[in-house]
Amino acid sequence: MTTVVVLFNLKEGADVAAYETWANTVDIPNVRRLNGCGGFNVFRVQGLLNGSPDAPYQYVELIEIVDMETFKASVSTEAAQQVAAQFREFADAPVFMVSESIA
Repeated sequence: MTTVVVLFNLKEGADVAAYETWANTVDIPNVRRLNGCGGFNVFRVQGLLNGSPDAPYQYVELIEIVDMETFKASVSTEAAQQVAAQFREFADAPVFMVSESIA
């Protein structure tokens, strides 16, 4: 299965509570409904495994893709693009990495 891993920080001045409310009420339910999406979770990073709180990113998203072509068509719709535009209001230079399991 293909997984899109998204790493990002919030823009300076962005309200964490406002972002997390938006993520739970708008982003997560809308992405999970996209055709070709098999799952979607957003994680708040708490720190590094060695105990350091200085992680390079505040949030990680994992989007499981069951059919990439179908998913790409779904994210190009006007409704999905509106959600993406709202995401860009919060996220500062998100990194989108397409990955696949090796096992």
